[in-house]
Amino acid sequence: MGEKIDIILATYNTHIPYLKEQIDSILNQTYQNIHLIISDDNSPNKEIQEILKQYEKQDKRVTIYLQEENKGYIKNFEFLLKESEANYIMFADHDDIWYPQKVEKSIETLKKENVDLAYCDAEQINEKGEIIHKSYLTYKNVPCIQGKDNLAISRCIGIGCSQIFTKKVKQRMLPFTDQVMAHDWLSAFIANEENGIYCIKEPLLGYRLHNTNVFGGRNLSQNLANWKEEHGNTYSSYLKYRKESVINKAYLDGAKMCLQYAKIEEDKKWIKQLIKYYENLENSKYINIHLAKYFKFLKGKNLIKKMIKEILIFHFPIIAYLAFKY
Repeated sequence: MGEKIDIILATYNTHIPYLKEQIDSILNQTYQNIHLIISDDNSPNKEIQEILKQYEKQDKRVTIYLQEENKGYIKNFEFLLKESEANYIMFADHDDIWYPQKVEKSIETLKKENVDLAYCDAEQINEKGEIIHKSYLTYKNVPCIQGKDNLAISRCIGIGCSQIFTKKVKQRMLPFTDQVMAHDWLSAFIANEENGIYCIKEPLLGYRLHNTNVFGGRNLSQNLANWKEEHGNTYSSYLKYRKESVINKAYLDGAKMCLQYAKIEEDKKWIKQLIKYYENLENSKYINIHLAKYFKFLKGKNLIKKMIKEILIFHFPIIAYLAFKY
């Protein structure tokens, strides 16, 4: 039967058909010894809570928590991690579809490779469940790590819904500090400091992209277009987007989070250098000459397309503005 695996799922005002499809896909896994722990973050649509209660009544493997006040998704995942007791944990989004062998292949790989975290590829799907990208890792230029790599510090490695990790990782994650900005980035960083990480190149889930994603699988052009609608298309507006939404939110904040959790002195030193690099980028308005540092911190295999965009945005912002203006 195998060891029990906790699957933790946070919900908030999710589209009910998506939620049902996701929960059903988890409960119908080939690996059956699971405990699905769901925390609803005080959804305004109370029908969601009623549906969750029905699942709890129908299947003893399901436990439901209904929050009286909205915690926000970070705190909601912290709550779920605290409730988890199993030796192995998996994050789940509320709107995806897990393929039947996702849990089975994930735990097999984690044990076989003797690592503390494994993450898999995904097919990106639309609102109707139709495949729009066969490989999320390829489409989003996500590095495929086998073992240990400093890219797990400078980048978010593997979206949460693709991960399985050990209780050891969970214990180091808790309690969340005020710097935690991405629970999945944190789990991968900690695993990287422990026994390492392993990438499963097979897509084991359908990762849904729709208009209400918290982060979603949007690319730079889509995110920038949304910013322009609200803030305008001037160069000063672009520099604000570059600083707040790219350098800070997608890179610098992650590095600061990792520094709070680092226990290896070499990692601490490396992260401090990384933070200085990002802070230096914030202050450059037209060009930044420290290009060699980019390759020191962010270079990786299978990242060519992403690296070209990052180099333009980080080191040649005026060219990036013109390139992505329309």
